[in-house]
Amino acid sequence: MTITEAQKKIDQWINTFGIRYFDPLTNTAILMEEVGEVARIMSRKYGEQSFKDSDKKVDLGDEMADVLFVLMCLANQCEIDLEKSLLKNLTKKTERDIDRHRNNPKLK
Repeated sequence: MTITEAQKKIDQWINTFGIRYFDPLTNTAILMEEVGEVARIMSRKYGEQSFKDSDKKVDLGDEMADVLFVLMCLANQCEIDLEKSLLKNLTKKTERDIDRHRNNPKLK
């Protein structure tokens, strides 16, 4: 599924099952909550924190998908084509960073 297809599928889901979009500010707060859940898992799985019993069965992929879902909801609400924006962003990064990382001694 392309990003554009995913945005359309999410829009269809919202309009079928979600009744309507939450307002953009509410969705921004929800996005921050979802990113926090990903951060909590990352800090326990790859960082120095230990898992709580309630966190042992978490699914990192599912939590990342929650982030994508809410981000795509916001993009839909703001009339942003994320696929087009991502391609433009990659071009910007390529032009800006063409030699930057290659010449960074910290990355060698």
